[in-house]
Amino acid sequence: MHGPALSGWLLMGLCAATGAYCLLRTRDGTERERGSARAEALMGFGMAAMAVPPALLTLPEWMWVVHAVVFGAAALHAVVRLRDGGHHPHHAVGSLAMVYMAVAMAPGAAHASGGGHLGHGAQPAGGVPALTGVLLVYYALYVLGSAGQLIPAPVGVPAGAGAPTTTTGPVWDARPELALACRLTMGIAMFAMLLTL
Repeated sequence: MHGPALSGWLLMGLCAATGAYCLLRTRDGTERERGSARAEALMGFGMAAMAVPPALLTLPEWMWVVHAVVFGAAALHAVVRLRDGGHHPHHAVGSLAMVYMAVAMAPGAAHASGGGHLGHGAQPAGGVPALTGVLLVYYALYVLGSAGQLIPAPVGVPAGAGAPTTTTGPVWDARPELALACRLTMGIAMFAMLLTL
């Protein structure tokens, strides 16, 4: 993304780590949980690729076409799966937001607006201010709602009401709050990336 190199490094590392954790979650759970984890892993790795600092690697100009195609297909898959309850609407919104950012930062969009694109570390190409604003509001509300779900239950809740009583699988299988923390992390990262448009 555009901006100071340190923020790009941190954002890239955070998104890559989140994507890796989501990839681990694809090994266990129901088909719906595995599908959700796959979508979140793709999002994490895609965001990490978008955030690669120019000092590390100058991305080729065609990379934005790849991002737009991959996340366009992911958005289409999420929309189709919405009808049978296989995906949460948030996956479709996230994939469409990634397509929007890829198109907004593509070299052609950069030249049309007088800016640069992510790979060269120039000024942001920009997007449609109204759409960027809508996505910023969506992600701000999503992050606040997700953060609220991570708040521990009140003391009066019976023991074991919100957590599994046995641990039969790996740590990532028994800790649903870690999956929620990953979604929260990606929501914050998406908000930060949208701010740079």
